[in-house]
Amino acid sequence: MAVALRLLGVRAHSRSELRSKLRRKGCAPDAIEAAVERLAGQGYLDDAAFAESLVSRRSASRGPGAIAGELAAKGIDRETARAALAGTDREAQLEAALRLAGRAGSRDSRVLAGRLIRRGFDWDVVREACRQAKT
Repeated sequence: MAVALRLLGVRAHSRSELRSKLRRKGCAPDAIEAAVERLAGQGYLDDAAFAESLVSRRSASRGPGAIAGELAAKGIDRETARAALAGTDREAQLEAALRLAGRAGSRDSRVLAGRLIRRGFDWDVVREACRQAKT
């Protein structure tokens, strides 16, 4: 329990992520489950709140595709991730894409589009960002 609290003191974790880290630290499986359930019961572990927090932090520099992948890697189920990503609107995505386009330094639309697609932005946002970056 002390190891779990120390990990949560550094930053929020998903249930899956915390289980994995506790396993790597050599904690017993039954102690891990007991700690995770107790911390979740006390409100310290909440996958939905964790997902919403990650989406709000990452949406300034990444598109929904990349954020969804990161949530999946951290053990967040698809429904929770979908609900957290539902709060991102197209205008905010376009602003983030344009901000990245401005920093990219390249005016070549193919290079810029590739960069934005790798960051997880949707095609319609990439197309609009490339069009606005040219002007």
